[in-house]
Amino acid sequence: MPADERPLLTKAQMADGVKALARRIREANPDAESIALVGIFTRGVPLAKRIAAEMEKDGGLKVFVGTIDITQYRDDLNTFQMVPKLEGSDISFDIDGLTVVLCDEVVYTGRSVRAALDELLNFGRPKRVQLAALVDRCGRELPVQPDFSALKVTLAPGERVAVRFEEVDGHDSCTVQTQASNR
Repeated sequence: MPADERPLLTKAQMADGVKALARRIREANPDAESIALVGIFTRGVPLAKRIAAEMEKDGGLKVFVGTIDITQYRDDLNTFQMVPKLEGSDISFDIDGLTVVLCDEVVYTGRSVRAALDELLNFGRPKRVQLAALVDRCGRELPVQPDFSALKVTLAPGERVAVRFEEVDGHDSCTVQTQASNR
C-alpha cells in the first residue's frame, strides 16, 4: 500500500458490512415480497450483487438485481479529461410499485445519487427508492442521505475513499487516499 494510502476497512470488515446492509434492508422492508437492488456503475454493481446474494440466503424474498449508468446524467462531465465509458443501464424487470434500493460504494456529495435517480425514473415509478452505501462519507452538496451504510466517516480535505472490489479490481480493499497537495 502506498504511503499516501491507509486502510479504512479490511476485506473481512467489507464482507461483514455487506451482511449488515443486507440485514438492515430486509428489516426496513418486512412486508416486501420482492425488492430490487440497482448498482450504480462501476463499483455499486458488485455491491448490489453481493447484498442480493446475502439477502437470498434467507429465502422468502424475490431479489431483482439491475445496473444503472449515470454517465449521461452527470453534471460534471465538462470537468473530465476523459469521458467515462458508457456501460448502459440494465434493468430488465418492472420497477413500477417496487421498492428499489440504489447501491453505491461511497456516498459523498450526493451528485451521483441525483444522477442515478434521474436515470432510474426513466424505467418507471417505484413504490419507494432507498439508498445503500458501503461508506457514507460526510460532505454533502445535495440533500441526499443513505438509508443504509456500513461505515460513516469524516475525512479531511484532500482525502478520498477508495473502494475496490475483486469483481472489478482483482481484490477487495477500502482505503483512504491522500492526494498530493499542489505547492
